[in-house]
Amino acid sequence: MPQDLLNREYEEFPAPQALAEHGPASIIAMCNQKGGVGKTTSSINIAGALSQYGRRVLLIDFDPQGAATVGLGINGNDDSIKTIYDAMFDMNLDVHECVEHTKFDNLDIIPANIDLSAAEVQLVAEMSRESILSTVIQPLVSEYDAIIIDCQPSLGLLTVNALTAATGVIIPLAAEYFALRGVALLMQSITKVKKRINPGLEVYGVLPTMFTRTLHSQEVLERTYEAFGDKLFHTVITRSIKLPDATVASTPITMFAPEHKVAKEYRAVTREIIARGIVA
Repeated sequence: MPQDLLNREYEEFPAPQALAEHGPASIIAMCNQKGGVGKTTSSINIAGALSQYGRRVLLIDFDPQGAATVGLGINGNDDSIKTIYDAMFDMNLDVHECVEHTKFDNLDIIPANIDLSAAEVQLVAEMSRESILSTVIQPLVSEYDAIIIDCQPSLGLLTVNALTAATGVIIPLAAEYFALRGVALLMQSITKVKKRINPGLEVYGVLPTMFTRTLHSQEVLERTYEAFGDKLFHTVITRSIKLPDATVASTPITMFAPEHKVAKEYRAVTREIIARGIVA
C-alpha cells in the first residue's frame, strides 16, 4: 500500500457548490453484516455533511435497533410516528407520512424501532419480497439528492431489500482483522443481488473506520487496499471518543464539533463522494 494513502490532505477534493435543483437521488446502502464497524455512525455523519454541502438527504433507518433514529434526535417509539416498518407493510400508507424532519436543514429521516425485527419473518410470505423497500421509497427519489439506507448487521431479507433498492453500496470497514474477514460474504451477497435482481448495483467504495496508528490497523488497511484498490476511500476515519459525545447530543459530528479531526475526515469523505459522482 502506498504510504501516502494515510497522509493525503483533506483538501484534495474541493468543497462542492450547493445545488440549485434537487433529485433524483442516489440511493446508498451502508452495509456490512458485521456489527460495530461504524455503519450507523458513518450513515449519520455522511448524511450530515452532505446536508451541510447543500444536498437534500433522506436517511432510512433500516435496523430494528433504531440507532440512527435516536442519533438524529427522533423518538422511534412515539406512537404518533410512522416508521419504515409501517411503510413496508401498510398498503394504504403514503410513505411521505413516515418522513420525519430533523432539526438540521436538508436532513430528513424515516425512523425505525424494534417492530422492524418482525419484518424478516413477514417478508417470507410477501410477493416480490426482495423489492418491497424499492417500491416503497420510489415516490421519494425525485425529492432528494441522496437516500442513505443504514442497514442492520446481517445478510437477511432486510439487507437484500436494501441492496435491491440501492444504486450502490458503501462498506464501512473497521480496521481490524475480523471485520475484514467477513467482507467476502458481503461481496458474495452483493454479487448475487447484482446478477439476479439489481444489475445496476455498484460498490461505491470501502470506508475504513476506527483506525488507530497501530501496526495491526495499518496491516488491515494494506490488505483492504490490495483487495479493493481504488474502491478504498482516500480518507480513513480514526477512532475517537468524540463520536459517542456527538451521538449523545443527537448531532452529526460535523455540526457538533466541526473543527474536530473526525469531523474533518467525514467532510473529506463526503467531498470525495460528491467528486466521484456518487452523489450529484
